[in-house]
Amino acid sequence: MAAAKKAVLGPLVGAVDQGTSSTRFLVFNSKTAELLSHHQVEIKQEFPREGWVEQDPKEILQSVYECIEKTCEKLGQLNIDISNIKAIGVSNQRETTVVWDKVTGEPLYNAVVWLDLRTQSTVENLSKRIPGNNNFVKSKTGLPLSTYFSAVKLRWLLDNVKKVQEAVEENRALFGTIDSWLIWSLTGGIHGGVHCTDVTNASRTMLFNIHSLEWDKELCEFFGIPMEILPNVRSSSEIYGLMKAGALEGVPISGCLGDQSAALVGQMCFQDGQAKNTYGTGCFLLCNTGHKCVFSEHGLLTTVAYKLGRDKPVYYALEGSVAIAGAVIRWLRDNLGIIKSSEEIEKLAKEVGTSYGCYFVPAFSGLYAPYWEPSARGIICGLTQFTNKCHIAFAALEAVCFQTREILDAMNRDCGIPLSHLQVDGGMTSNKILMQLQADILYIPVVKPSMPETTALGAAMAAGAAEGVGVWSLEPEDLSAVTMERFEPQINAEESEIRYSTWKKAVMKSIGWVTTQSPESGIP
Repeated sequence: MAAAKKAVLGPLVGAVDQGTSSTRFLVFNSKTAELLSHHQVEIKQEFPREGWVEQDPKEILQSVYECIEKTCEKLGQLNIDISNIKAIGVSNQRETTVVWDKVTGEPLYNAVVWLDLRTQSTVENLSKRIPGNNNFVKSKTGLPLSTYFSAVKLRWLLDNVKKVQEAVEENRALFGTIDSWLIWSLTGGIHGGVHCTDVTNASRTMLFNIHSLEWDKELCEFFGIPMEILPNVRSSSEIYGLMKAGALEGVPISGCLGDQSAALVGQMCFQDGQAKNTYGTGCFLLCNTGHKCVFSEHGLLTTVAYKLGRDKPVYYALEGSVAIAGAVIRWLRDNLGIIKSSEEIEKLAKEVGTSYGCYFVPAFSGLYAPYWEPSARGIICGLTQFTNKCHIAFAALEAVCFQTREILDAMNRDCGIPLSHLQVDGGMTSNKILMQLQADILYIPVVKPSMPETTALGAAMAAGAAEGVGVWSLEPEDLSAVTMERFEPQINAEESEIRYSTWKKAVMKSIGWVTTQSPESGIP
């Protein structure tokens, strides 16, 4: 029997989207940005102690290989020739820290996830050493000293893990965020793997000077980090190396962006003042500020948005980071068992249509923007005998929206020009109740692209546009128009304000909960 004729689609680009809760591999048509196929695998999170969050770097790597193989099989079933895949982009959960052995290729400890709180005492000791009148850490990195960023996680590993200390002494250790671990492994690992990162991921380590775009000697000395273990910093769009194994062996890896930067690119926010909010494990609102670093007066971060080519200019962004968004739904599923799948939350919320005065502040990892309050912990308040699981489900969705409103308010104050609508993306945006609630609570329209995988799209765009690949044009006239779904506010402004001010009261009650700042508190 003659082989079925393979569909001719022109050049394709793949994207690895390695998030906190799952890994995906997606393949796009570079001419139309159409998503052709994808595969997704959920990732285990380990909580070895209270406040600790870890993942297995080998499981993460394995999930990437699995997603690539399965997606390639699906393309085969669709009669699409995988030899049309001309490039691969990588987008990843940011800040999560891996140290591995360059001789054996083995991780020396689990990945310490961005949400992890074990470094609180490290943060407190370091903050005593920053002069009040010269916060050189913030002015060089754009970041507040917090458990969130990689430098303090790396410091903890160097202080507490013997295997890491020994490997550093013997010059065998390599450090990286998830992008570096994946690119090193995919380009050959111990057989010539490329040890690199891009400017967006580097800007989240707290070791990177966002003005000079290099690792900063003074910061590395302050955190006590040996510079030789750091990856080479490259732009977000260039050929880093070739795939060395699997169905896509020989394909260049030519795009790399932290997930929030990737979503900004995928939403085509290329102009100063354009913004997007991504609803994943956490919630991240980024606003493109063009070629200038804008420092926030209201608790936002200054970060590198992207640099799409070695000779291309760097763009910066203001970012509002919320630690817990989708993670609260996973918590209701895995810890409380009130839903069996994340999709079920919409059904529960719909049954009641209100939280009935119940407010849920999911400060599981303290509060991030705009408060930066590590002492906060999660609370559910306003409970009565009438409250049931549906109200709590509704309150969890409202919490995501209220947290977004807080960072949007901060963004509007910092930029001086209020956003007229909010562009959204991420897994949770398929929840229509959440999207309507968001429009009601912000009191502006919420606009969502019909293809919600903007993070992967951004990584694919960067990879396809790289010099030496050149299959994806980023010129404004070539970018394909995106169909959007729009949610208009449906309640009156006064009701929106009352609910928001009650939320703020609840937030105040969650702050100052943890008094002893030893991460071991409550551990025998």
